[in-house]
Amino acid sequence: MGMDLGQRLRQARLEANLSQRALCGEEITRNMLSRIENGAAKPSMKTLRYLACRLGKPVSYFLEETAVLSPNGQIMESARRLYDEGKYDQAALALESYRSPDPVYDREKALLWVLARLGQAEAALRQGKELYAQNLLEGIDTAGIYCAEALERRRLLLLGQVSGEPRAAAGLPSLDEELLLRAREALAENDPSRAARLLDAMEVRDSPRWMLLRGLACMGRKEYADAVSCLRLAEGSFPEQAIPRLELCYRELKDYQNAYFYACKQKK
Repeated sequence: MGMDLGQRLRQARLEANLSQRALCGEEITRNMLSRIENGAAKPSMKTLRYLACRLGKPVSYFLEETAVLSPNGQIMESARRLYDEGKYDQAALALESYRSPDPVYDREKALLWVLARLGQAEAALRQGKELYAQNLLEGIDTAGIYCAEALERRRLLLLGQVSGEPRAAAGLPSLDEELLLRAREALAENDPSRAARLLDAMEVRDSPRWMLLRGLACMGRKEYADAVSCLRLAEGSFPEQAIPRLELCYRELKDYQNAYFYACKQKK
């Protein structure tokens, strides 16, 4: 298997005994060169010509036989830089010159465009320009792009800050997984009351895992009868965690018959 562009660049740099910093000069950042060498980014033709010149190689040396050249390299480089500098308006404006279709950059362009629009909307909300922010947010389509679910959640949360837009909450994904994780963390930090509040805020409150954690929270609060109710519903799915705790709860409740029953179950 032949080397890709990034691997050829790295090999040529090492052969020239140059560090990444020495090769970059003032043209590109070391981080960008590292991404190019690792195949995580493609250089613009301008950047590639600069690197090739520094390494004493023709540009063709670094291009794969099947390489697809893009007319949008400089546009993307400029848009990335402007976005990184927090100049979201200018980044979005730069992307308006983008020429589609482009198999090299289309997906990155779609992601960068959404990120720039979200940045514009956040800035507009801070400045009290709610109508402008609303128009920006309603014009964003996250379908089919990288990290679509996370970006759609961010879009809806921003839209929810616009006065008179309660509809945004309806499209938000469930927070149950995050709440469950935070509840486990609260239990680990010996804060059963916080764990109980987090669990009670979940939408789905009848899963075996929810019952187990709710039972542990009840135990931490010395609510042993409630703990038993939850742990018994979790017992089938989490016997190793539930059974010994059921024995402890029954002992606290002075129900020694059931305590003995669960003590025996642990020995089986």
